Amino acid sequence: MVSCYIKDYPRPQLVRKDWQNLNGKWDFKFDDENNGVSQNLHLGFEGQAIQVPFTYETELSGIGDPSHHSCVWYSRAVVIPGDKLSSVALLHFEGSDYRTTVWVNGCCAGEHEGGYSRFSFPIQGYIKAGVNNIAVRCEDSVSTSQPRGKQRWMDDNYGCWYVQTTGIWKTVWLEFLSDTHLRDVKITPYLDDASVEFEYHVSANCGITCSVESEIAFNGHIVSTQRTSLENFRQTVRVSVSSDKLAWRVPMWSPDEPNLFDVIFRVYMNGELVDEAGSYFGMRKIEISGNNVMLNNSPIYQRLILDQGYWRKSGLTPPSEDALIEDIDKILQLGFNGLRKHQKVEDERFLFWCDVKGMLVWSEAAATYRYDDDAVQSFTKEWIEIVRQYYNHPSIIIWTPFNESWGVPNIKDNVKQQSFTASIYHLTKALDANRPVITNDGWEHTCSDIITLHDYEQDAVKFNDIYKLDGAMLSNGIPMTNQRFAFANGWEYEGQPVIISEYGGIAISGQGEGWGYGNKAADAQGLIKRYEALTAAIQKLPYICGFCYTQVTDVAQEVNGLMDIDRSFKCDPEAIRAINLKKTGR
Repeated sequence: MVSCYIKDYPRPQLVRKDWQNLNGKWDFKFDDENNGVSQNLHLGFEGQAIQVPFTYETELSGIGDPSHHSCVWYSRAVVIPGDKLSSVALLHFEGSDYRTTVWVNGCCAGEHEGGYSRFSFPIQGYIKAGVNNIAVRCEDSVSTSQPRGKQRWMDDNYGCWYVQTTGIWKTVWLEFLSDTHLRDVKITPYLDDASVEFEYHVSANCGITCSVESEIAFNGHIVSTQRTSLENFRQTVRVSVSSDKLAWRVPMWSPDEPNLFDVIFRVYMNGELVDEAGSYFGMRKIEISGNNVMLNNSPIYQRLILDQGYWRKSGLTPPSEDALIEDIDKILQLGFNGLRKHQKVEDERFLFWCDVKGMLVWSEAAATYRYDDDAVQSFTKEWIEIVRQYYNHPSIIIWTPFNESWGVPNIKDNVKQQSFTASIYHLTKALDANRPVITNDGWEHTCSDIITLHDYEQDAVKFNDIYKLDGAMLSNGIPMTNQRFAFANGWEYEGQPVIISEYGGIAISGQGEGWGYGNKAADAQGLIKRYEALTAAIQKLPYICGFCYTQVTDVAQEVNGLMDIDRSFKCDPEAIRAINLKKTGR
């Protein structure tokens, strides 16, 4: 555990004590006619009660209406003490889908577009001592040009798309700061020379009268303290983490030993402490070497599971922090060392616990389902925000901006769509040079650091017969069993690591309506038997360096989880664990 941890604190990578959680009861109204502004809803209103951060579509919101509404409003009173009026007040939204406009005491504080990234508005110019009103308008649509992920755009669920998520779906909170404060810190570990780089971003161009101190500790022992004078809004400093306090080696972060360093950042103005925030980092290195994914300079075989992050009563919103911890613990119990968070940017507390518990994470964007100028712009903007916001988490080892040609449906032959995925690859590398990027997870790759293949063939013998011919598969000579090819036309295999990043998806007869891939297994033992055969077929392949099984839990009509939607195991988890931990052919 890291020293700065506060339960339910929504931004665990930059923790301060002076904050106010605004989750809970808000007033709520539908605005299907889109005339809420003319009706002065932005001045505050009394409506039906909703429990934020659960969206109106969900049971835990208190409303539970699954139909689409294009515009919704929220309103609540917030009491602000008079001694806070001299502070910078930031109103944070961890996630609100899709176009969010905020008013404070009738004054517009800002607008944000995007469903999955954090955003904040300074509101100190609009608040007063005592009771203040916050009004929020959220506009959503069924457009396939906006990043949707698994949110349906039809009236009903179908295939692997589920009920939409509209409005506030993550924590809303207030933070009070001094005029001079740390806006964020980009943390980059350099394992080979036992150092860490901090890129400080402060609120003002302070000059030499402003400095930032970083105090690094491990297991309660301070290993480094360094203060740096700031010359501009941003300043980068590299700090050694070598110390006699660490005995003979620098503790590394890995699934087996998820060591984390504590760090306290302190901002001084004219020698006076004006801001303090807690954080942490892991010393780990992820890179590609030939056909291996390397963690801390050693090959790692990735045993992943697909995780969509849905709950029965709350949809995409976790019902609690404990629910996030339960998911991670049960995935580890099953013998997986990582997960692919599918078509969702999860609550950041989930990434915190992955950092703490040593869970590898592939971070994936929510897809659009159309290729046009609006889709390119909205996707790119939101992806930049996501990569920047979650950069510091050691558990994230891979970025996955595209999945199965969603949003680029003609990528196989269309040069323009190929160029878009290649540009996002290079843009991601410009923001983060230290993590691999998968550009089109599943098939029809363009430039990609890892080649990933999706195949739901249920016959292990047929599966093995196809994939043991790695040369033919990776040269586009033969397709996968779904008739998709590994590469888009004009792109070739260049010796990258290969991972089967979706397979299985086995459902069990008699455990509810819904579908899995192939015929349903007769019972729990049938699921285990087929899981073992398919997984063994992958484990035997010497050119494969990992797998990702579909999936953690059932989701709505898709009932192919190793657990049901309420997180009960469908079969013996120890049997799955034993299969996962068998020796591979590498």
